[in-house]
Amino acid sequence: MPRPTLPRTALPLALTLVAGLGLGACTDKPAATAGSTAAGGAGGPITVEATDTACTLSATTAKAGTVTFQVNNTGTKVNEFYLYAEGDRIVSEVENITPGLTRELKVEITEPGTLTTACKPGMVGDGIRAPFTVTGTAVKGSADATVATAITDYRAYVASEADELVENTEGFVAAVKAGDVAKAKSLYAKARHPWEAIEPVAESFGDLDPRIDGREDVIADGMEFTGYHRLEKDLWKDGLQKDSGAIADRLLADVTEIAGKSKTVEPTALSIANGAKALLDEVATGKVTGEEERYSHTDLWDFDGNLEGSRQALAVLRPVVAERDPALQKALDARFTELSSLLAKHHDGADYVSYTALTDADIKALTVSLDALSEQVSKVPGVLEAR
Repeated sequence: MPRPTLPRTALPLALTLVAGLGLGACTDKPAATAGSTAAGGAGGPITVEATDTACTLSATTAKAGTVTFQVNNTGTKVNEFYLYAEGDRIVSEVENITPGLTRELKVEITEPGTLTTACKPGMVGDGIRAPFTVTGTAVKGSADATVATAITDYRAYVASEADELVENTEGFVAAVKAGDVAKAKSLYAKARHPWEAIEPVAESFGDLDPRIDGREDVIADGMEFTGYHRLEKDLWKDGLQKDSGAIADRLLADVTEIAGKSKTVEPTALSIANGAKALLDEVATGKVTGEEERYSHTDLWDFDGNLEGSRQALAVLRPVVAERDPALQKALDARFTELSSLLAKHHDGADYVSYTALTDADIKALTVSLDALSEQVSKVPGVLEAR
């Protein structure tokens, strides 16, 4: 069966939020306290020991260029590592670092400045933070003509998805405000699909992300439960509430704002690769578990959006990867095809079946294929850094 039809242009992801800062790419490898104060952009990785109570860096200063962090989770809780610019704008991140795991994060930073590092044990709260200083300047990776073309294409993709996000959400919001529950339910997953494709870009803008896409868990962090998932709960569990219309209006305003901001970011080759990996991490932590769409069970739509976003992100980098490592490009193509085929088995016409219809064997097959794809995607940063 054909995949659900949604307009597409060409590719996504995480980007620079301040002039001269570029997001990195993360790879897997088998507190606020700080270590020594100096490390070079090309002088070897900065180790980060993340525990349940500390975030210890081997260096808190680096020279501009590609800075590599090796994050070791030696605690008992799942952890995350973030690099923030001013105003808590996410420069780069690596999520879902399970106890005993080491994740590598490469970040292209071309101008001097003071950033903030943070570990988030349990993946909640503001994290254990410390300042991180970058000195000097470096040549941007976009100086390579092929890379520059990839970045241009990527920006076009993000702009197209952002426009589609606003358009689809307008229809969904109109149905909610009209009290048309059946129509709103039918539009919900499609409205969210572009968000899932460019999520690492969108979630870089501070409080807008949890306002738009926060699950009910945000209440524990002292935030109001709003956005898509609040309306999801209203539609599938509680019934439309007196304030559902106001929540819908706020959602559309927030989506419109974040879509506009998403078009202003400046990606790097590393940031695009990082986004591709981040989207697969989103699938692993929220979609393949069935945790995100806990009321509507439309998780396979989100899975599709994340997978499509990852595929498109790497599509723009294809000329670079195919030239430098043709074997890796072949492996990426094979793994994307395999996972897409497995996902397609769960189509129901132009829609996806409810996640509750999947068997344990179905979920295991998707998980194994996802892990295999993630392993190949994690190799892309090293290829991009090779020249």
